[in-house]
Amino acid sequence: MSGEAADRGDGEGAQGHAVRRLRADAQRNLQTLLETAMAVFTASGVDAPVREIAEKAGVGVGTVYRHFPTRADLIVAVFRREVDACADAAPALAAEHAPEEALRRWIERFVGFLRAKRGLAAALHSGDPAYGVLPAYFEKRLVPALQGLLQSAASAGAIRAGVEAHDLLWAVASLSASTRDHNDPALARRMIGLVLDGLRYGAGGADRA
Repeated sequence: MSGEAADRGDGEGAQGHAVRRLRADAQRNLQTLLETAMAVFTASGVDAPVREIAEKAGVGVGTVYRHFPTRADLIVAVFRREVDACADAAPALAAEHAPEEALRRWIERFVGFLRAKRGLAAALHSGDPAYGVLPAYFEKRLVPALQGLLQSAASAGAIRAGVEAHDLLWAVASLSASTRDHNDPALARRMIGLVLDGLRYGAGGADRA
């Protein structure tokens, strides 16, 4: 009897493993689809044919529409994925680098996100209510991610205390937008460097007092 029970347990375990593997495969396929959509949108704009996205992702058009019934659904998912990747980079960088270096690298990562996001600009600024939730999602994910890096850098004496993540995010976004017409990533990096240099003013002042 115990052997039969064990056999049934093994069968259920194998079936569960197969289900988990299928789910993992489906999740990877979905991530590939979103990554491909971002690349196509960046290169060709948000009006690029869905068939092109499907072909480059190696899936059928029906698969795209099964996950994302409308183009707006796909664009929202792509935007959220990019925001999540940027936010998730913060703790990873903090674990690998000193506080100031982690902050600098994250800001560079954020600038890269902003440059990629331009492929979605036509849709995001269209006034379509489908995109109304995205600004709040942007702040919900990115403000805490950056605030943690700022606090660590301030605690280490690398930057001054009291810098608000929300302010820095929008300052960097504004600078990045102002260099758009120049199409010069190096110019954007130099301008961001000036902002980060400014954060050092007054760093460790309490310790020197």
